[in-house]
Amino acid sequence: MKNRTMKIKNLKKVKYKSRPNRFTVEFVDENNSIQLAHLHDPGRLKELLIENREILVEYVADYRKNNRKTAYNMIAVYHEDNWVLLNSSFHNRLVGQLIEKKQITPLKDYHIKQAEYSYGNSRLDFLLSDDDDKKLYLEVKGCTLVVDGIAKFPDAPTVRGKKHVDELIKLKDEGEDSAIVILILQNNAKIFTPNYDTDPAFSETLKKAYDKKVTIFPVHIQTDYSDNSIELKYDKILDIEFD
Repeated sequence: MKNRTMKIKNLKKVKYKSRPNRFTVEFVDENNSIQLAHLHDPGRLKELLIENREILVEYVADYRKNNRKTAYNMIAVYHEDNWVLLNSSFHNRLVGQLIEKKQITPLKDYHIKQAEYSYGNSRLDFLLSDDDDKKLYLEVKGCTLVVDGIAKFPDAPTVRGKKHVDELIKLKDEGEDSAIVILILQNNAKIFTPNYDTDPAFSETLKKAYDKKVTIFPVHIQTDYSDNSIELKYDKILDIEFD
């Protein structure tokens, strides 16, 4: 399919039970046994992680070799008739594929020069460049909170996220180009806004970045499920609203 970006295979559909700590969930498997899965998402996720909801998990065959305490990774949750990716370890991989496949039109002239690029006191997700070696410093965030069609980020206060945006503003002030891709990971999102109620400091910093011409791309991703797999596809760039 033309817009296919990423497919995550060999998933198992189970029932969510609880979240004992920030990075662990309990689920009930097909044998009615309680198992643990690693949750690679620090958000609050209160509107998503509700008991008895269907979730998708991935078995990690060599988990003992890596001294893991959990044999599974949590991948996605079913919410409002769509599967929502809840594993942030896929975010950079997804954006990397979007860039290399030139699916984000404003970035079509760029390629990835370096991932995990150190700048100042931060590590930015990507350093891009075009054929003339014009550089673009890029940070990636994942947004899973959508209320009445409005995607909101963050769903929990993020000092680290604000720091990254401050670094992008500093780069812009120094004459460099910088940008943020915010992955919108619910099918029913129509527009994006910073989450002023949850994190006013981050939201005001994002507005400052916007005013300073740091480019913000709220990239809407469509998620389809079939044959124990989810397919993530680029849809479009959403409009942004600020309070």
